[in-house]
Amino acid sequence: MRKKLKLGLFGFGCVGQGLYHVLHETHGGVKAEISKICVKTKNKERPIPADFFTYSKDEILDNPEIDVVVELIDDAKAAFEIVKTALEKGKAVVTANKKMLAEHLEEIYQLQQKYNKPVIYEGAVCGSIPILRNLEEYYDNDLINSIEGIFNGSTNYILTKVFEEKKSYTDALKTAQELGFAESDPSLDVEGYDPKFKLVIAIAHTFGIFVKPEQVINIGIDRISDLDLKFARENGYFIKLIARAFKANGKVYGFVAPQFVETTNPLASVRNEYNAVQVQGAFAEKQLFIGKGAGSYPTGSAVLSDISALSYDYCYEYKKLHQEGGVEFSNNVVVEAYVSFDQDTDTISIQDFENFQSGYAASGKQYMVGQVKLEKLQAWSKQKGVGIILAPNSQFISQDAVQENAYELRTA
Repeated sequence: MRKKLKLGLFGFGCVGQGLYHVLHETHGGVKAEISKICVKTKNKERPIPADFFTYSKDEILDNPEIDVVVELIDDAKAAFEIVKTALEKGKAVVTANKKMLAEHLEEIYQLQQKYNKPVIYEGAVCGSIPILRNLEEYYDNDLINSIEGIFNGSTNYILTKVFEEKKSYTDALKTAQELGFAESDPSLDVEGYDPKFKLVIAIAHTFGIFVKPEQVINIGIDRISDLDLKFARENGYFIKLIARAFKANGKVYGFVAPQFVETTNPLASVRNEYNAVQVQGAFAEKQLFIGKGAGSYPTGSAVLSDISALSYDYCYEYKKLHQEGGVEFSNNVVVEAYVSFDQDTDTISIQDFENFQSGYAASGKQYMVGQVKLEKLQAWSKQKGVGIILAPNSQFISQDAVQENAYELRTA
């Protein structure tokens, strides 16, 4: 039977305000009401009555009438303490904090088992796309081979403006910040950390393995040059920041990197702040989910969906965790990539490639194309002036198994 829930909300920023509005515009569709909202900054003008707000977390955490703690703050460390304390006090939790979840997901899983209270976090992964519940419910008995897609709406918006409106990277980023799609410090988005956090969470529900963020290699879009854009346009490519994880030879591989994408690829048509997730299963084969991944209302509606699920006593069962068994995570994979660097750079050579294909020089830049170890790409990505973009239809070869067993994963 559906229950009416009383909510204690932490944070009233973009997502918190989005949740407030969608909750009050559902016209009774969700049986829940916000009792208190805990915020940090006093004397700040807010669009709802002041008696909703408190500056003490204990006023929510110690209130026995509050059933669900909704955590929507930016501070990952403080967010984890809120989640942990809420569970200890017998409250269910809804959160959209992907960094906190990625860093503490295994511990949060254990806390749920210990206190028999759920933590639901659909809004943390790809905004309005209900991917986690689909992985838990629809794909519970399917053998999933891969999950990939555009996991960050901010970078997708920037790249859309760059290609469709011929804006510079700097101008497109500024516009994204003005619209609230990117933060004043955009490094989490453009350097690929945000989609990495989301991928870490998705891997747990896709393959039943808990991975730490530091294990997953991320390369962002902040090194894309005007020459890269020119090359893409001349060859009929788009550039997309792709997060992917796949299973091959009993191991799971996952990473985030920009990639040249052909116009025939479904991901090429995913524009602006939209996200896309493609799941490939042994039985259901390929399915593509598309939805808004940034903004107040899309994420707020995902959080509201989690609250609605709790009113029916829903919880994640982590079904893959109990099905898979013995799966390990690895970065020991070779990928095909375009690597650009200043001509006076002497730290990159043909010998660094497992299979060198071609190279050329133009406008003070040198380009090399070929297959290279993922960990080598990560080291290069930290060097000033080095740009890395994966080849379209890139072939990813697991080095943990015999090389003849190449695992070809296409983003189409």
